[in-house]
Amino acid sequence: MSRKTDTIQPDYFEDKYQSDIDPWQFRTSAYEREKYATTIGALGQKRYAKALEIGCSIGVLTGLLAKRCDAVVAIDASPTAIAAARQAGIENASFLTGTVPQDFPAGRFDLIVLSEVLYYFAAPDLARLASLCMTALQPGGEIILCHWLGETDYPLTGQAASDLFAQAVNVRLPARALLRDEVYRLERFSQTPPAAAGAGE
Repeated sequence: MSRKTDTIQPDYFEDKYQSDIDPWQFRTSAYEREKYATTIGALGQKRYAKALEIGCSIGVLTGLLAKRCDAVVAIDASPTAIAAARQAGIENASFLTGTVPQDFPAGRFDLIVLSEVLYYFAAPDLARLASLCMTALQPGGEIILCHWLGETDYPLTGQAASDLFAQAVNVRLPARALLRDEVYRLERFSQTPPAAAGAGE
């Protein structure tokens, strides 16, 4: 399989959602339900003031995050996906159309979630995105990554994307918890492990 070298452009996602509003079966797949439950279970704190979800799609994971957060800012490159997400009526979520790193949302966040997005980026754009995440992360905040480990033609594999992101944030977030590494990789990055910080369930 020939791997793309450039960051995937917004038109790719918009075309997907115009053809099928749930092209990856986020609403109906048992695999996705299990992955979302595991992702929520990986959160190291009981409650967050303000979260950022990058690549929110139609807002399925956003709705689950909103139950643990006072406010969620969610962004996706597809206007069609964002329109569907807004229809879900998640009162404490704000949905934005835009691409990152170019349109990275303003503000500070104590939780940043990147689920199934990093492998769409070429390495230089991923490094810039990681830097923006570090700037936006509140002291004591967490970053959650979740990425499928299967083979694709995207610029990066899930494993390579996760490792590159980890290298970029290691100085500020040395506590890297690998919570799942079969089928998909789920990781939590923080300044200190939640148990040591007195957080968690």
